[in-house]
Amino acid sequence: MWMRISMEDGQSTVEYVLVVLAAATLAMALVGWIGGSSLIPSFFSSVINKVIGFVR
Repeated sequence: MWMRISMEDGQSTVEYVLVVLAAATLAMALVGWIGGSSLIPSFFSSVINKVIGFVR
């Protein structure tokens, strides 16, 4: 009973790895862009200010 490994099995593994690498690269670029800008701190500041405005 020999198990036969087809070339398609290896191809799907390579495609999966490439998709994961592309997603990780995109995530790292996004984190780098956000870290270099004041977008996130200003967003949270505006949200906090609006919440405080509703409470008062």
